[in-house]
Amino acid sequence: MPDPTDRLALVTGAGRGIGRAVAARLAADGVVVAVHYGQDDEAARLTVKQIQDAGGRAFPLRAEFGRLSALDELWRGYDEAVAALLGTAGPAPVDILVNNAGITVPHGVRELTEADWDRLFAVNAKAPFFLVQSALSRLRDGGRIVNVTTAATRVAMPMISAYTMTKAALETFTVDLAVELGPRGITVNSVAPGFTDTDINPAMKDPAGRKAMAASSALKRVGTPGEVADVISYLASPGGRWVTGQRFEASGGVSLGL
Repeated sequence: MPDPTDRLALVTGAGRGIGRAVAARLAADGVVVAVHYGQDDEAARLTVKQIQDAGGRAFPLRAEFGRLSALDELWRGYDEAVAALLGTAGPAPVDILVNNAGITVPHGVRELTEADWDRLFAVNAKAPFFLVQSALSRLRDGGRIVNVTTAATRVAMPMISAYTMTKAALETFTVDLAVELGPRGITVNSVAPGFTDTDINPAMKDPAGRKAMAASSALKRVGTPGEVADVISYLASPGGRWVTGQRFEASGGVSLGL
């Protein structure tokens, strides 16, 4: 029989980077983690293996965001995996939802196409909105939602302005959702990473670019995915129960100076 104290988390975009670190940290905290990913089966497999090798529990969950039908696929796979792992039946609950999946297109206002715009908003804003909508009946009272945004909503970065707009929308959604779900004891917060050392950030491979990013931080270095995951872990923990509707910037103090 399943343990009624088991907590279940769904981390989107958990195949690599910040999402992988969040999934690993939550699993280390004793949470059963659904490792969502869009296309890269091997990356998701490695995330799950890393968690299992450390003694945690996790399973891969494939669904490519950008179309609403992906949500049916996601929840079907989620229910099947939780049933196999914990011996449950019917729709499986969710205690922690981390909306981390996102894409970017490095074009400014002159170069960005309508197709780029539509894709950015479909994955980064539309998908988390309707994912939350579809999860409302599954979210346990006292649960947690964390939306991963960006420090760029605070500073000017013209080359990713459309991307930043999607994340600004997610931050507004955070505040509204906190009020909507507050009566159920569900907290909703956003975490905004700054320059973070991930393999999906090509600028990190350029020594000059990396040096410039480090120099822009008050702590004079770039961050790690694990440092972002630490903040999310706190918000998802019992200690975060009285914090909701807030934006937490995990950026090392990027662009604080003039």
